[in-house]
Amino acid sequence: MGEQLILLPMSDQSDHPLILLWHRRDLRLHDHLALAKARQKTARIVGVFCLDNKILQAKAMAPARVAYLLGCLQSLQDHYQRLGSQLLIFHADPVQLLPKLANTLGAQRVVWTLDTEPYAQQRDLAVAQALREQGLAIATEWDQLMHHPGEVLTQAGNPYTVYTPFWKNWRQLPKASPVSTPKDLQGLSAAEQEKLDPLGLQAIPQLTDLGFSWDQPLPLAPGEEAAEERLAWFVANVLEEYQQTRNFPALDGTSQLSAALKFGVISPRTLWQATVAAWDQSRSEEARASIETWQQELAWREFYQHCLYSFPALAQGPYRSPFQEFPWEENQDHFQAWCAGETGYPIIDAAMAQLNQTGWMHNRCRMIVASFLTKDLILNWQWGELYFMQTLYDGDLAANNGGWQWSASSGMDPKPLRIFNPYTQAQKFDPEGEYIRTWLPQLAPFDTGDLLTGKLSPIERRAVNYPDPVVDHNQQQREFKRRYQLVK
Repeated sequence: MGEQLILLPMSDQSDHPLILLWHRRDLRLHDHLALAKARQKTARIVGVFCLDNKILQAKAMAPARVAYLLGCLQSLQDHYQRLGSQLLIFHADPVQLLPKLANTLGAQRVVWTLDTEPYAQQRDLAVAQALREQGLAIATEWDQLMHHPGEVLTQAGNPYTVYTPFWKNWRQLPKASPVSTPKDLQGLSAAEQEKLDPLGLQAIPQLTDLGFSWDQPLPLAPGEEAAEERLAWFVANVLEEYQQTRNFPALDGTSQLSAALKFGVISPRTLWQATVAAWDQSRSEEARASIETWQQELAWREFYQHCLYSFPALAQGPYRSPFQEFPWEENQDHFQAWCAGETGYPIIDAAMAQLNQTGWMHNRCRMIVASFLTKDLILNWQWGELYFMQTLYDGDLAANNGGWQWSASSGMDPKPLRIFNPYTQAQKFDPEGEYIRTWLPQLAPFDTGDLLTGKLSPIERRAVNYPDPVVDHNQQQREFKRRYQLVK
């Protein structure tokens, strides 16, 4: 059950002060803590979203991610309308817009949920200062995490830098239940909306209006309803077998909720509650082990968010200082082959084809291709980190950075020297070659064993226009280890 909130009765607009809810990574109305608390004070709550050029025009923006964002905004706007209010869309700097908007509408306060990313924190401080200078009240809530930074600390009071002890502490902390969704809201009158034209009020733009192009179906449809349906399907069909299915990219064996979490169209409280309900109904140790494995994935997400908040320099470079001077190669041809999925290693190229064609890649494959870039091609992990952010529809700074640093041996990891053999990984996790054949159909006729071990002859490769391997794995791993020892 959701948290019980006392809601004010609906009445004339004049009876209720106006609160503006500034949305960013919380594109939902269900289980929204800031909204629920605001609704205890007033029925007049209007949503605001600023299309921010500092984000949209950043080098690390992906067209598929913007497409998903716009779809989520449409879903959110529809939900506001069903409840009797509006989601106002502006293409503007929130530092400049929000004080003007609040003053124009006579809003009592502006509320928003907090974020762990460095830019978001800097922006939020500037917005808060600008609003306060105008005499406007603000209220903020942590809402994108089960436990906010500062809530999960070592016995010495420091943030964790190793996942396992973080998980052991995080898991035993009490978890909040989802909060209820308001049944009704009040929005702006037509006269009030007319006042917003000079401020640039607009309809949700088309993707091309923002300078992006993406014409492929997204792995998960945008919006709250799609995320909730996917969660229900995952719990009913996959969760109790997750430990067995999660590493096999040919299977639909993961939640596919990463983009929904990144944009906050579903809350971590809702996901946790689903795992608790599934645990209570489970009938075997194997099922409970799978449920706990997925709970650990939720904790990994929070671990990386906490790390980025506590160590914002992670966004700029390696956590382990020796890697600041690591002698990476600078081979652009190898990098372009990796990006294009033309390395000559079938599992690598299949994974990159999935990424380039869908805006998503299976997590097991993310680890395999990241290891290949850093340990086989010996290229700087930050090149791969950026390419992922430029292509992933679920691209999240904390999770992406954490994953890449883990793969590169430069991050928070008690056993940092880890090298994946792409052939061994293919044999273990795509044993029938189904994933490879899906994304590299030109290789479908070849023997499965040859696909998995890379033992395709030059003649066979040329016959289907498939490249020879760009490097020799065994030779390159020895070279990486040599350089690793130099900087260690």
